[in-house]
Amino acid sequence: MTDNSSYIDMLRKFGTDLGLPKLNVDELLQTQKKNLEALGQSAKVAAQGAQSVAQKQREVLEAGLREASTLAREYKPLGKVHENLALQTEFARKMFDIAVKGAQDSASTARQSTTDAVKIIQDRMKESFEEFRASVRPNKSA
Repeated sequence: MTDNSSYIDMLRKFGTDLGLPKLNVDELLQTQKKNLEALGQSAKVAAQGAQSVAQKQREVLEAGLREASTLAREYKPLGKVHENLALQTEFARKMFDIAVKGAQDSASTARQSTTDAVKIIQDRMKESFEEFRASVRPNKSA
């Protein structure tokens, strides 16, 4: 064996000597490249989902602050107790509705982005297995 022999050549010779199926190394490397690209795409989808969830949570906070500002402007400490109580009750109901809607939207967005990210990986795994199966051929020299 010379210094110019590559590891791939050594592995090919080893596989041939053992009668192992021949692998198309170029196809195998291309498959792995596609796998890495799918992982990157999946991570990007997951990151976009996280950004969307953060944006929805920000919107919930902003809506809550708007409602709190409205309550503060309309509150009359020397006004009638039942009017103030009604105003506070309405504020609490709106805040609850905003929080529930925000939680539902955030959960839905997170669930969808996770589903999309996992589907990318699942689809790529299926393709990868098919590519690998196609790249393995019986060793005709054995």
